[in-house]
Amino acid sequence: MNARFRTNPTGGIVVAIVAVAGLGLLGWQVGDLSGGDASGGPIGETRSTEGTMSTEGMKEAIFAGGCFWCIESTFELMPGVVEAISGYTGGTVENPTYEEVSSGKTGHFEAVLVRYDPKQITYQALLEQFWRSINPTDEGGQFYDQGNQYLTAVFYLDEEQRELAEASKRALEGSGVFSQPIVTQILPAQTFYRAEEYHQDYFEKHVLQYKAYSKASGREAYLEETWEGRDDVSLTPPPERPWENFVKPSEDELRKMLTPLQYSVTQGNGTEPAFRNEYWDNHEEGIYVDVVSGEPLFSSRDKFDSGTGWPSFSQPIESDSVATVRDSSLGMERIEVRSRIADSHLGHLFEDGPQPTGQRYCMNSAALRFVPKDQLEAEGYGAYLEQFE
Repeated sequence: MNARFRTNPTGGIVVAIVAVAGLGLLGWQVGDLSGGDASGGPIGETRSTEGTMSTEGMKEAIFAGGCFWCIESTFELMPGVVEAISGYTGGTVENPTYEEVSSGKTGHFEAVLVRYDPKQITYQALLEQFWRSINPTDEGGQFYDQGNQYLTAVFYLDEEQRELAEASKRALEGSGVFSQPIVTQILPAQTFYRAEEYHQDYFEKHVLQYKAYSKASGREAYLEETWEGRDDVSLTPPPERPWENFVKPSEDELRKMLTPLQYSVTQGNGTEPAFRNEYWDNHEEGIYVDVVSGEPLFSSRDKFDSGTGWPSFSQPIESDSVATVRDSSLGMERIEVRSRIADSHLGHLFEDGPQPTGQRYCMNSAALRFVPKDQLEAEGYGAYLEQFE
């Protein structure tokens, strides 16, 4: 069963309306007797009404997260958000009423259109707030509210929003917060219809009723339990190829960020003990990056057991990922391998590797950091995921 508190046109409280789960609330229409306050039009078109804040220079975003009272409230309170409007989108009926949408037969989502100042808040911040305000694993709705009209979705208005929404969703999938699949859809925006006026700013107009609903629905407790102690989880992926902007730290800074062995190997051309290092027998899928700069160096697909006790690769992850220089130290003629951006000492190159390259890049684990396949997207290495498909 589910329930929401409603108010009548004169402001009096109406006893909670209850409906069978899966059908949502009974469509009890109030406010405008002619069928509500729906106002449609193409997304992005300015739909101003008397008393609405200026939208000049503002951007828009659309999110569906179950009960639009709750999603509206979570965005309204964010600095930089000009307004959040409850409404309906994604369906087949023009100018739908709440009663029609609640039937589950129009195909509409309860949704919220967010107008925000991009100089004060980013679209990525809105996405992060959205993910932290819903249960993205629920295939049937949200909490007590079950039915097609309560499904979750991000509606993108342009290609940039689509890319950011999909990247944010992948970051959520790789965060480890949820053990079940993320089912929230990323969909192109459709006509957005403003909901009846009594739905707008419901959390402010009817504080007690809203708090009672939010608590009784299970949303409040679920979100608290899910995100407790996870303030450090970021759902804003780092930019692609962040290592290209790497600036090498000072010697003092390097000594602080690296272990003594890592510093000795990467900055002093040292060598770690064979068979007693982190990655010589690592068989997990992923890539190996420079421990100093994060630049990609090698892939697990090219790693092989050389019998030497050091991680060995038949080739770098890209043809220009590493640099080679002549090394005449220790009375030997060898080819040294260094990272191109951070100029870290990595190891040496030998011509006794497997075919088809015949090469053995014998590396020091202390010069590398391993990024597992399931963390590539979240850490900005999503371009390398196709190697493992």
